[in-house]
Amino acid sequence: MSNSRHIQQDVVFHGNVQGVGFRYTTQQIAGRHEITGWVMNRPDRTVQCVVEGEPAIIRAFIAEVQEAMAGHIAETRECQAMASGVFSGFEVRYA
Repeated sequence: MSNSRHIQQDVVFHGNVQGVGFRYTTQQIAGRHEITGWVMNRPDRTVQCVVEGEPAIIRAFIAEVQEAMAGHIAETRECQAMASGVFSGFEVRYA
C-alpha cells in the first residue's frame, strides 16, 4: 500500500482508554478507511496506534476515533514519519 504520498502516523491516546472497547472501536473505524497499521494497549495505560496511508485519510480516521471515544480521551499525541509499507492490513496487537 505504500506510495510516495503515504505517511506513517504514530498516535498515543491518553485518558481512560483501556477496558472501554477502544481497540475494537479503532479497528472497526479503520475498516472504513484506506489505511494499514495496528492498535495496542500499552503498559502505561495508554493506547498506541500506528497508521499508514494518505495524510487526509489518516486525519479523517483519527478524527473519527477521537469523536467515537471522546468521553475516554484526555489527550492525543501524534508523531509523523515516512511510511514503511510493511503493513498489509489493520490489526489489534497484544503486548
